[in-house]
Amino acid sequence: MSQTGKSDVVVLGELNVDLIANNIEGPPEMGKEVIARSFTTTLGSSSAIFASNLSTLGTSVTFVGRVGNDGNGDFILAELQSKGVDVSNTIRTGNRDTGVTVVLSYGEDRAMITYPGCMTYLCDDDVTDDVLKSSRHLHISSIFLLPRLKKNLVRLLTRAKRLGLTTSLDPQWDPAERWDLDLDQVLPLTDIFLPNRRELEFLTGTSGIMNALTRIGDGNVIVVKDGKEGAILWDHGTTFMQRSFLNEHVVDTIGAGDSFNAGFIHKYLVGEPLNECLKFACLIGAINTTAPGGTAAFRDMNAVRRTAQDLFGISI
Repeated sequence: MSQTGKSDVVVLGELNVDLIANNIEGPPEMGKEVIARSFTTTLGSSSAIFASNLSTLGTSVTFVGRVGNDGNGDFILAELQSKGVDVSNTIRTGNRDTGVTVVLSYGEDRAMITYPGCMTYLCDDDVTDDVLKSSRHLHISSIFLLPRLKKNLVRLLTRAKRLGLTTSLDPQWDPAERWDLDLDQVLPLTDIFLPNRRELEFLTGTSGIMNALTRIGDGNVIVVKDGKEGAILWDHGTTFMQRSFLNEHVVDTIGAGDSFNAGFIHKYLVGEPLNECLKFACLIGAINTTAPGGTAAFRDMNAVRRTAQDLFGISI
């Protein structure tokens, strides 16, 4: 796709590879060594997993990000392209290496160490008006890993809204744990806000999903991921609750929230009711847990349909 080609969604966000150790024999300790029974190198980053799986679901996607002129950058771009994502607007730089995340996965929990690399240089000017005009929707993830973009987030969202796009934002974890995102400015410009429970509680300084939603939810659509408990959607004061689709044999949960986001936005853009978007999002998040990493369960749409039918009894 050319730089002026049409797409449904432009994704602006971080890019890194994931190095995932699974089935680890206990937690690591300084000066000691533990064994992992499996190891995977795969496409990482919330933004890239979202983009890749959204494309597999049938929504056309353009990605704007930064990678280095290195093997990891080659790997990321090839992986995205293999899923049909347009990467012609992704910037390659020799100033910094491509980002890397090391993941220690323990079933439904994990610990991560991230080397940001050149992702920290991503800024709002990296996505042009022409790219925005060629899309219907702007999605942003992991804003706390992108300090230059975060600084001008309101300016970018204002520009996108002025050009007629709908918008979504998944804040993700703040490694500095400052949680300094100005929701009073950001939320009025965000059509779909997609935090998980812990992120929402830290962002609002409250305990409990409903307390947090009551504090910030007026006039917004907020979708809160809550792991095994499912998800809650707040639509301008009305709530919908969706139970999770439980996978009894979880490989890992890496990327499950990003896949959830992809399922929600895919249905949102075709005009489905929000409660149906929520149900489909929970299903896609559950499918994610059937294979290692964030994209292995989404090789193609036929594989997604088989998993939905065979494991969860749902035809899609």
